[in-house]
Amino acid sequence: SIAEKEKMATVAVGKKEVARDLDHCDIPYYVSEFVEREVGTDYDSLRKLDNLIDKLSENKKQLEEQVLTVSSEVPKRIQNALKNAEDSKKSLSRLLEEETLLSDSISSHLLKAQPWMEDLGVLISQVEEIERHLSYLKWISRIEELSDSIQQHLMTNNVPEAASTLAFMAELDIKLQESSCSHLLAFMRSTVKFWHKILKDKLSSDFEEVLTQLRWPFVGPPQSQAFGLPAPASAPDVYNNLEMLFCQLLKLQTSDALLTKPKQLPEKYSLPPSPPIILPIQIMLNPLQKRFKYHFTGNKQTNVLNKPEWYLTQVLMWIGNHAKFLDDKIQPILDKAGSSVNAGLEFSRALVMLILEKLAADIPCLLYDDTLFCHLVDEVLLFERELYSVHGYLSSFPSCMHILSEESCFQRWLTVEKKFALQKMDSMLSSEAAWVSQYKDITDVDEMKVPDCAETFMTLLLVITDRYKNLPTASRKLQFLGLQKELVDDFRIRLTQVMKEETRASLGFRYCAILNAVNYIATVLADWADNVFFLQLQQAELEVRAESNAASKLQLGQLASMESSVFDEMINLLERLKHDMLTRQVDHVFREVKDAAKLYKKERWLSLPSQAEQAVMSLSSTACPMLLTLRDRLLQLEQQLCHSLFKIFWQMLAEKVDIYIYQEIIMANHFNEGGAAQLQFDMSRNLFPLFSHYCKRPENYFKHIKEACIILNLNIGSALLLKDVLQSASETETMLKPHQPSATAALNELGVYKLAQKDVEILLNLRASWPNAGK
Repeated sequence: SIAEKEKMATVAVGKKEVARDLDHCDIPYYVSEFVEREVGTDYDSLRKLDNLIDKLSENKKQLEEQVLTVSSEVPKRIQNALKNAEDSKKSLSRLLEEETLLSDSISSHLLKAQPWMEDLGVLISQVEEIERHLSYLKWISRIEELSDSIQQHLMTNNVPEAASTLAFMAELDIKLQESSCSHLLAFMRSTVKFWHKILKDKLSSDFEEVLTQLRWPFVGPPQSQAFGLPAPASAPDVYNNLEMLFCQLLKLQTSDALLTKPKQLPEKYSLPPSPPIILPIQIMLNPLQKRFKYHFTGNKQTNVLNKPEWYLTQVLMWIGNHAKFLDDKIQPILDKAGSSVNAGLEFSRALVMLILEKLAADIPCLLYDDTLFCHLVDEVLLFERELYSVHGYLSSFPSCMHILSEESCFQRWLTVEKKFALQKMDSMLSSEAAWVSQYKDITDVDEMKVPDCAETFMTLLLVITDRYKNLPTASRKLQFLGLQKELVDDFRIRLTQVMKEETRASLGFRYCAILNAVNYIATVLADWADNVFFLQLQQAELEVRAESNAASKLQLGQLASMESSVFDEMINLLERLKHDMLTRQVDHVFREVKDAAKLYKKERWLSLPSQAEQAVMSLSSTACPMLLTLRDRLLQLEQQLCHSLFKIFWQMLAEKVDIYIYQEIIMANHFNEGGAAQLQFDMSRNLFPLFSHYCKRPENYFKHIKEACIILNLNIGSALLLKDVLQSASETETMLKPHQPSATAALNELGVYKLAQKDVEILLNLRASWPNAGK
């Protein structure tokens, strides 16, 4: 060992002597490291030197070959690279020389050409100016030619060609609008205006004459009119003239749109853009517009703020009176001319604009008179409904709802709507019949047992929905939806207040009526949430909330995935109120049941005669008060609550009774054979059948009682066997022996699923009739 220590010290000294040079390739250091790694202090490993030398020789040979290969290839590559670089340098020099020569040549040429360019530039500018003048003159000439052409056509009474030429001139006017030649534009526009007036006056006069022959407009009742029926002999000529003049007036539409600015309402009404009324329809409307303004403006007796239905009804009558003529006589002309205009809708649109102007003028005068304003809104909504449903008016057209959507008017509408709704709620809740169902005598209809106040309230909400569903913007609809939510919440609070007054009589008629009302409102709101209209509002609300960051990501996700609805908050509050009220009723009945069961709890279960000792099993006399109480309350609430509420009620009550009898009667007593049989008879033949009217298997709602009776009524052999199995299972669980029989399987085989193993062991111990050997 001393020798080994000396050797190790020598090696350590050797290692100290060989220091690593970090700046150079330190071969001695690597050699010493290699020897230390391969040989170390184990001198027996010197036997591996032969193999090590051979391996190193082979590595050396491979390295030498690689060096030879590289040393032979690298000079060739360097040579090629140098040659390429020299060639590139020569090529670059040549290119630079050529570039210099070319640059000098170009500079010299430009210097010589400079005077020519200056002279040529002057000539080009002159030519361009002359071309512009020539073009200008050509346009003037073209305009004059067209003007002369129109004049010649009129002189020869060729009005159709004159109208076509004017239409072409109007199209040229539109093309010229991008030009900066203001005088040319003015000349063109004045020429178009000149001929347009002449042609329009002439054609309008002729067209009005034809309309007079057709007895236009038709202002009397449709059944008393012979409209559109000229003398039989002249009928074809009149209709031919009508078609011809109508088509010629259509050709003036382009120029008329250029020259006539349609009357527009202020921007605050946000009317959708719409094209001007076509010229022939404008002419047909003139006599009706005059009648409207005569009767419904100024100091006429027909122009009164409290009778908006007069002018609304008048317009609807005009639309209806002229619909057949427009469809039968005018629409074919438009179709033949290749126009996409619908004659009836164009006529209606023009008359509706009269209504909009009238509303815009009248509303500021009655904005703060609730009665007049409310009456106006009602009449406008009736007008809109008939306009859309009967006359097929399009929602993309300007309508009265755009006027009612103006900020000041809309806010007033919301205020008035809320005021009258609250007044209606006050009256419906104070009514003598508020808590009585309208359909109480009709069983099929009265399934929900809805009190009159709840049904009236939901009808009120439905009417409000019908009133605002045609508003033009989603933001306005959402404001009305907010009003509906406020009203629901207000009604819920009122119901809660009335309910608190009735808390002492929680089984009384009014308390049940309130509960039915809460259930009905929640049910209807849940149905509305799936309506397409409210789904669209949900999407609009999602977009508004996303823009304003007014909701959490979870809420936005629920809205977007349709997991929630616009009424969820209201429904949740109503459901909570419903649950609280049902719980109070169940607790009330349960207290009565417990009071009635006091004697039954004290029954002498340990000393009752066995089944064999009795001729016929009969109900325990002490159970009668409890069962009678249950029967009476179930019958009472079945009559007063709707089916869905009563189902929840009896199931909640059954659960409480089940646990009470199990814990307070069964688990608190001991049973002999007769006591167990009597308990099972009382439960299975008397308690359970009380609930058989409401479900097929009532015992499934009394699982604790049912399974406890099974355990208590097992015969002695089965009970002993079960006791052994449970005891073995407990020992298995303690000693971790997984191969023993399962207690759960044994219990399931007997029909026991609800009770835990420990509960079953307690029940077995409550049995008094055990043989001596089994104790």
